Amino acid sequence: MKVKSEDYQSHSVFKELERYIDFYDMFSFSVFSFATSGTKAIVNIDSYAYSSMQGTLDSIRRILLEGRINDAYALLRKYYDSIIINIYTNLYLEEHFSIENFIVEKIQKWLNGKVKLPHNKDMSEYILQSQTLKPVTSILLSDDHYKHIRDRCNDHTHYNFYQYVLLNDNEISIPTRLQYLELFRKDVRDLVILHLGLIFYLKDVYMSSSDYLDALECGIQPEADSQYWVATFVQEIFDEIVTPYRPEVTTLIKNSSEMQLT
Repeated sequence: MKVKSEDYQSHSVFKELERYIDFYDMFSFSVFSFATSGTKAIVNIDSYAYSSMQGTLDSIRRILLEGRINDAYALLRKYYDSIIINIYTNLYLEEHFSIENFIVEKIQKWLNGKVKLPHNKDMSEYILQSQTLKPVTSILLSDDHYKHIRDRCNDHTHYNFYQYVLLNDNEISIPTRLQYLELFRKDVRDLVILHLGLIFYLKDVYMSSSDYLDALECGIQPEADSQYWVATFVQEIFDEIVTPYRPEVTTLIKNSSEMQLT
């Protein structure tokens, strides 16, 4: 299979990546006004985290179009790291912020560039051991599926197998190239589901539509229960990605939140 073939260039991974890129663009904008409790940040720190993740996914799409599947996996590992960092920082703030601990120094110093966050393995362990996230991690992280994705990303990054060296050469014909591209498509989809399942369980307010605040800003009485309305782009990503592949995650989030996710 050659990179310039129609089968490669028209593969569904490219359309799906564009879908994720558009989602993170809207997600970054929608959370901008939410205050990040426990920090001195003026704007929501996740807004820039999500625009950065959008950029990584766009880089992946561009690199895949050039046939560099091996490089794309190295960037997929970066996206995976971004998910862990985003969940860890939100969880740590959730579990340590209080009136007595109004500024959570560990996260604030990271924002100021004074300290590094823990190693990725330690952050992952913190997430796994959290009772706050236990209901959703017991679903999403109950087996080795995501460990296998992580291992695959590392194998590509470190050239642990010779065929991964070949997958970065877009001039040669590789019979299994399309199979690797399809596996990549599933891996990035599953990581998107991991992120959305964890963040929306932890921060259900992030699902909010702007209708309630828009009404207040215009001096209009908001419609009843509009503070619980879910943004259209969030509902759509659940309908298209989360619910078809992990319906139990959608059910858990619906049952644990007052947000009107359907």
